[in-house]
Amino acid sequence: MLGPVMASLGGSAPEGFSPEIQQAIHQLEARIDGIEAATLQAGPAAGRDPRHQMTHLGKLLFFDKQLSVHRNEACAFCHMPDTGFTGPLSELNRTTVAYPGSVRTRVGPRKPQSCAYATFAPVLHYNALQGEFVGGAFWDMRATGLRLQSPAAEQGLGPPLNPLEMGFADAACVVYRLSQRPYRALFAQVWGGEPFAIAWPAAVEQVCATPGPPPATDPFPLHLPPADRARASTTYEQIGLALAAFEASPEVNAFSSKYDYVQAGQAQFTPEEQAGYDLFRGKAKCNQCHRDGGPGQEPLFTDFTAANLGLPPNPRLPYYGEDRPDPSGYTANPQGPRYLDPGVGGALSQGPDAQWARHAAAFTARFQVPTLRNVDRRPDPGFVKAYMHNGYLQSLKEVVHFYNTRDTLPRCTGPQDPREKVGCWPAPEDPANLNRTELGDLGLSEQEEDALVAFLRTLTDGYAIPRAK
Repeated sequence: MLGPVMASLGGSAPEGFSPEIQQAIHQLEARIDGIEAATLQAGPAAGRDPRHQMTHLGKLLFFDKQLSVHRNEACAFCHMPDTGFTGPLSELNRTTVAYPGSVRTRVGPRKPQSCAYATFAPVLHYNALQGEFVGGAFWDMRATGLRLQSPAAEQGLGPPLNPLEMGFADAACVVYRLSQRPYRALFAQVWGGEPFAIAWPAAVEQVCATPGPPPATDPFPLHLPPADRARASTTYEQIGLALAAFEASPEVNAFSSKYDYVQAGQAQFTPEEQAGYDLFRGKAKCNQCHRDGGPGQEPLFTDFTAANLGLPPNPRLPYYGEDRPDPSGYTANPQGPRYLDPGVGGALSQGPDAQWARHAAAFTARFQVPTLRNVDRRPDPGFVKAYMHNGYLQSLKEVVHFYNTRDTLPRCTGPQDPREKVGCWPAPEDPANLNRTELGDLGLSEQEEDALVAFLRTLTDGYAIPRAK
């Protein structure tokens, strides 16, 4: 359950979040409904162009709350445009970091990863010369893209079946819910055939309103004949591909930051921003993982590899307290406070590829290098964003200071050490496979740290060239 974390937010444990957070969640749900309604109304604008139709369909799927077990959680719940398609609630970013699922008392172990620019990730592969896995989607790269040749499409198919997220027990339930939506005709038009020609059983509403995971003895609780099961599986994969089409669109990947305008010769960095960019490419070593591209390459500010930065644990994550059965009998985290996130190593060890599984130990505690685009995008200056897979760092200044001083500042003396994040750092959550080459002792002055922050802020899309006075 949510335990002491919820209590610390002013709510009662394990019933749920504080009234203030509940209100913010309801407001977010209403915003998502508004975007979906506007997208539905704009349907004819998609015209007959197949690319526009597919993108429009993907956007409708992305903002549709009905595609969750309790009809209350869309993809956008964790990925809104005004925060760079990552967590949109300041108070959750400041506190729990991770977001509740459709079952609101279930919260996962990681912060929402941005889905902006994610469609540029290649299908996951192992580069033997570099000793690196490259590509995939999710913090642990588990959406390999091998089946659909699109990590983003496979990523989109994960949350609906994750008990901690959208929460269905059967993928066919997503197809059933979609068959009831006002844009089902658009889906059929885009994909052709009869994607919803399925004989739904009498128990479909009951089964699809029951949170997953499914019973071990009944992994597909929505009982369909083989032909209908195959049709539902095909339609489900088409949902993922449509979501990826929206995520590949200019609406999500605008390439419209100040950095882009500078590279196009239409704007200039301030002296501080230029100093930060020089540090980024030099002394601070940021460019070694957050690559800004080369000739003929679009600057994505990631190399799609994985690293263990040595982050301290984040005790605010409710997942540590979810060690007892919830009202549905589901225990999210049997290990409780002893849980260590295995990162990419965990995904490799559970994957179907035995050749990859042998690398699991070398990738334990490592997480995908995220893009830095929109790393500071927020709806207002007071909005709190969380950084890294566990959200331990909550400002760009903290991020840069950690990279600069992880190995030079002393260990904090305990959880209440007033120096934490400024004059000391707690021990890493998991020291396995620690990155010791690109961070830890960069020797940056405070002025240089601030210059790096200034540069990172130039990566926010939506830059407007100042008008000449």
